[in-house]
Amino acid sequence: MPFEQVNGKVISAPVAPGREILARRGAMLAYTGDVNFSPVHMGPGGAGGMVGRMAAGEQVAMMVAQGSGTVHYGYHGLYITIIELDGAGPLTVEADRLVAHDAALQSTTVFLGSQGGIRGAVRGAVSGQGLFTTQLHGYGTAAVLSHGGTIAIPVGNAGPVAVDPQAFVAHVGQVNVDISASVGWRDAVGRGSGEAVQLKCTGHGTVYVQASEQKL
Repeated sequence: MPFEQVNGKVISAPVAPGREILARRGAMLAYTGDVNFSPVHMGPGGAGGMVGRMAAGEQVAMMVAQGSGTVHYGYHGLYITIIELDGAGPLTVEADRLVAHDAALQSTTVFLGSQGGIRGAVRGAVSGQGLFTTQLHGYGTAAVLSHGGTIAIPVGNAGPVAVDPQAFVAHVGQVNVDISASVGWRDAVGRGSGEAVQLKCTGHGTVYVQASEQKL
């Protein structure tokens, strides 16, 4: 069974043998049934994933829920969006925005410079992502955090989707993200529109945008 939205800031996740849930430490609010919680010392993705996260600043303390029951998750009153992964493409999101996901999903840390060279690194800088981000692969469910909730915008035949870097939350599918800038002298002296830099999303999938330019 997938995660369920209790309200905008709380989700419930069923736990069963063979369907463990990974969540960031401190996100468990309540649970029913016979559920046990243990710290994940290696981090999602095994030893390689942990080393990559430590080098990238992408490491977030995680707990695994095992047994049989239902766990309610929330984090600092932030809004939560549930995202289903169907194997068609990875979920790309910052580690600190991940509140919970199926333990069966494979996690990797990705260097943004490998996705477009210096433009990828610049993209990470303007969006506040830094040089690394996290990807989840496979079939399952994940839940991500945002300020004010998110909207899901399809990326596909309608053409590119432009997103404010500070409002970008995540994307899923075969989506390419590039930086688009039109900076003139008015922007340099602070008299421009404030929208001179956007993230241009192309390919096929979905991009998630929050209702705020505030970072977590």
